[in-house]
Parts: sequence; C-alpha cells; structure tokens
Amino acid sequence: MSSLKNKAVNLLEELGLEKWMKNMQVMGNEIILDMVSHSPTMHERKRLEQALKAAFADQLPEAKLKLNILVDVPEKEVPNQLRGKEIPGVKNIIAIASGKGGVGKSTVAANMAISLQKMGFKVGLLDADIYGPSMPTMFDVEGAQPYSVKVNGKSMMEPIESYGVKLLSIGFFGNMDQAVVWRGPMASKALQQLIHDAHWGELDFLLLDLPPGTGDIHLSIVQQVPVTGAVIVSTPQHVALADVRKGVAMFQMDAIQVPVLGVVENMAYFTPAELPNNKYYIFGQGGAKDLTEKLDVPFLGEIPLIQSIREAADVGRPAALQEDTQASRIYETITQNMVASLVERNETIPPTEIVRITTMAGCSTPKKF
Repeated sequence: MSSLKNKAVNLLEELGLEKWMKNMQVMGNEIILDMVSHSPTMHERKRLEQALKAAFADQLPEAKLKLNILVDVPEKEVPNQLRGKEIPGVKNIIAIASGKGGVGKSTVAANMAISLQKMGFKVGLLDADIYGPSMPTMFDVEGAQPYSVKVNGKSMMEPIESYGVKLLSIGFFGNMDQAVVWRGPMASKALQQLIHDAHWGELDFLLLDLPPGTGDIHLSIVQQVPVTGAVIVSTPQHVALADVRKGVAMFQMDAIQVPVLGVVENMAYFTPAELPNNKYYIFGQGGAKDLTEKLDVPFLGEIPLIQSIREAADVGRPAALQEDTQASRIYETITQNMVASLVERNETIPPTEIVRITTMAGCSTPKKF
C-alpha cells in the first residue's frame, strides 16, 4: 500500500468514516475515493462531501481528491401499509409549496410550467390548492370542464390543455365564487381523484401547486405519489422566512425525505419604470438567499415586483409566455436552475419513496416501488 493511500485510510479512520469507504484508488498524487452514504437526502450527501473535502485539504494538501458519494438505503418492510402508487407516464413530480399564503406561490407555479413547456418539455399542472384554486383564472380556462375518456376500459378525466400545459383543478368542478368548506378527509379524497383518476399521458414534469403551510393536503400528496422534489416560494421578510424553515423541515423529515430542489424569493425588490437603475427592497433584502445558505438548500433566484406579472395573471396569460421581456427571462432562469438542481438530485440519490401511513405507527418509509 502506497504512503499516500496509508495516510488517506488513516484520515478516514480518524474521522470515523472508514466503514463508509467502498473503494479507493491512488494514481500518483490523485486519490479516487468512493464513499457510501446511508441517507437518501441531498443535504446529508452534501454535508459528507464538504466534510471530506475540507479534511483532505487540511490533512493531505498534497493529494488531489476525486470524490464519488454513492447512496445505499436499506429496504424496510412495514406491516399494515396503506400503499400509494405512481402516476403512469409521469417522469418527475415537483411540489411547489410555501410556508404561508400571499407570497406568490401559484404565480410562480404557473410561470414555471409555461417556462418548462417553452423549453420543450411535456408539462402538467395540478392545482392542489383545494381551498383556493387559481389556475383556471391564470390560464384563462374558467368555466372549462374536463371530459371523460376510456383508458384500458376505465373511465378517466382528460385534463384541460392551455398554452401547451395540461391542467386539472378543483375549480373546474364547481362555482369559482363558492367557498370550498371541506374537512381534511374529504379534501384528501378529492385530491386523490384528481391525481389518479386523470389521464395525464406522457409527461416530463407534473407540477403540484400545494396549499400554503403544512397540513393534511401535503401529507396526502406524499402518501399518494412519489414526489421527486419540492420548490419553496417565499418573500424576503422575516415573518415569511420563519415559515420557510418549517416547510423545508417538513420535506426533510425522516418519514418523508423529499429533496428540496431550491427556494425562490418572490417580490424581492421594486424598480420603477422611470428609475430603472433603482431597487427598493420593500420587504427586506436577501432574506431567502441568506436562509438557503443556512439550511444548505439551493437558491433558485429572485423575482422582483413587476406590474406586468400581476396583469398577465389576471387576464389569464402568464408572464412567461411573453418573448424576451424582463419577467419571462427571470422565470426562464429560475426554471433552468430548478432543472439543474433536479438533474443533480436524480443523478445522486434514489427515487423518492411514497410515504405510507400505517394503522399503528404513523408515518413510515417502506421499501421502494
């Protein structure tokens, strides 16, 4: 064994990580190190990567480290499972969430769906905000009603298509002016029908516009489908950021383990048209970006207060449809950052497991589908 390899093995032993080493090759001053992580979460993998790189840089500065971290999560058998199921033909399911209401989550979800469609992806959008559906308005399809189609002998709902995006919303099945006053189980049942009784076809992305906060609907989602990742939308002020922490923590719970693909800071600043070089930070400056660094999750970008974004949503034509405007470029960049984060997530950690509620033990994470 070479002297450099001996030093590397000793360093891993000092760090208590020798059992995590799968393979090590030394060629000259280059060390190719394969490590195994037993946690599927992206932030845990990054922490291990940062710790190893820092230790090698400090203790073995002469070595050039090439680090590969593999994920090995043991399968678990859990009795009395209430099993969810995948959506046939859907490759990636992305939850768009927010810690509190009024931060522009639905507007971000609508424009992200349009941006993905313009990038050439096949996209669906499920308005899972049961108590405040807004997608029929934002996509100019108020009053539309999905029709029934036969798929393999079973009657299923055909989503409404607008601007190349397939849509389903509870708003299609009632009066938009009428309040939805449902208890949790009824809302969860309605959501289950929207997800599994719909003929989504082949989709690269299905975006889920979740209700604000954390509650029954969020748990129902992770029970019913394998959510690939989550995007959290916030504004910069302290009150909103406090709830972002809770939203991130919910997705990172041991029983859920949905990777957070990043945080979007909405209403980041205001620039008046007559003073294009001025930025007024009405709700505070850089709060979401600072928080992502503390929580070790990606920052996808910031969206300023732009009047045309609001006007576009009100008339049912999302701002991302515009060509080469400030708003469309911002949404395109944020969407590209989300896709980049998703690619890293899919390359480094296993598919998300469906959370199943057991009759006795609450949340659990059983074997992969």
